[in-house]
Amino acid sequence: MYRDPKFSGLFNALGARDGAPPSLLQKIVGVLVTVAVFGVALMFSVVFFAVVVTVGAVAWGYLWWKTRAVRKQMREHPPTGGGMVIEGEVIREVEIEDRPPR
Repeated sequence: MYRDPKFSGLFNALGARDGAPPSLLQKIVGVLVTVAVFGVALMFSVVFFAVVVTVGAVAWGYLWWKTRAVRKQMREHPPTGGGMVIEGEVIREVEIEDRPPR
């Protein structure tokens, strides 16, 4: 197996052997560490989800509470106009002489 000379100190520090398979103890420790890391990640994701749901519910409740007067007014006075919607776009060209002085 080729080892880059730049990383030879790292291989020596970590005690890397020449491609020897891991022992049974190393495999067991590896599995336990993997399960522990997965459990911690799952725990933090559940807490994060709970916080996001709580903040969202509080924000929705605040918005609902603050708009209750507007909703009541809209129920009491429905919009008039016969249901006709006028939609359009205005394009205006401004001449240099029309601009106000600065």
